[in-house]
Amino acid sequence: MENSKFFTEIHGNFGFGCMRLPMKNGRVDYAEFCQMADAFINAGFNYFDTAHGYIGGQSETAIRDCVAKRYDRSKFLLTNKLTDPYFKKQEDIRPFFEKQLAWCGVEYFDFYLMHAQDRNNYQKFKKCRAYETCYALKQEGKIRHFGISFHDKADVLDMILTEHPEIEIVQIQFNYVDYEDASVESRKVYEVCEKHGKPVIVMEPVKGGSLVNLPEEADQVLRDLHGGSNASYAIRFAASFPYIAMVLSGMSNMEQMQDNLSAMKDFQPLNEIEMEAVQKVCGIFRNLNLIPCTSCRYCIEESECPKGIRIPDLFAALNAHEAFHNWNTAYYYNSVITGSGHGKASECIKCGKCENVCPQHLPIRELLKDVARTFE
Repeated sequence: MENSKFFTEIHGNFGFGCMRLPMKNGRVDYAEFCQMADAFINAGFNYFDTAHGYIGGQSETAIRDCVAKRYDRSKFLLTNKLTDPYFKKQEDIRPFFEKQLAWCGVEYFDFYLMHAQDRNNYQKFKKCRAYETCYALKQEGKIRHFGISFHDKADVLDMILTEHPEIEIVQIQFNYVDYEDASVESRKVYEVCEKHGKPVIVMEPVKGGSLVNLPEEADQVLRDLHGGSNASYAIRFAASFPYIAMVLSGMSNMEQMQDNLSAMKDFQPLNEIEMEAVQKVCGIFRNLNLIPCTSCRYCIEESECPKGIRIPDLFAALNAHEAFHNWNTAYYYNSVITGSGHGKASECIKCGKCENVCPQHLPIRELLKDVARTFE
């Protein structure tokens, strides 16, 4: 199915995810972000994606200053989201939404999503009539298209789409490693979207960078193709399915932007040989038994860990230890915990706040025990 049958205002099938922007001294690097936004728009693309929790609120204001103030509103599409921690009752939703418009410097959102829906927080969204409130905002012209982002099993998505046929688009985690993964169910979730006739936006096509920095054996499989970068194969895989309207990529420097643009400006689906290669990479990953953390950092930015444990960074250290067996993985672990207020894995008090917001539904408390056993 062609993208044009979904939303004619979307230019191309590649979007700029603004959760991982270029940073300098703890702040978004506006100069580089402006250059990246210019390259993106000049290449013919126009879709930007954000949420209030991204980079501690800096993502929205960076979009205001680097995109909204510099381009006519007709030149770009902007997606924002209603996220669980920022409302407690229905009356909170409209004021928060209006603040988001101001933070982003726009008068409407092209797409507005109920964020990170799963079987648990969906009940809160129902109780607070969030879907109805945001659909009313659409009727008022402040939202052009209404949808959800989703992190759960296929049966839950089927339930939500059945109860809310007004949903226009669904954002899901979709990449070649998660395609047949029983904990993520990317293929089954995608097929539910297809069943309901809902176009799909892809998040985490490179799985938080895991499909870029591959273990040596897997990296060699893709190098033997003598083609594009590791990221390009992952993004092209995600874009190769008929109901995929948009593949988002979170890019933190111009080099990543240029690499992705080269893969998507004249997009070609993976051919048979390339598809066989990514299946080989999947097999290698399955044998490694790595933690499937995407480093979304919800566990840090939305759960407020009482011990200040940098959970994604510690998981990255353990994954690097398992995948590469480099001498410096222990050094990296120690560098993470030496920052002011950053707790060690063994200092976890098992409160469970992190697990409540983890989109991957990881048993974080148990996994931190593995980290402590390895490094402490």
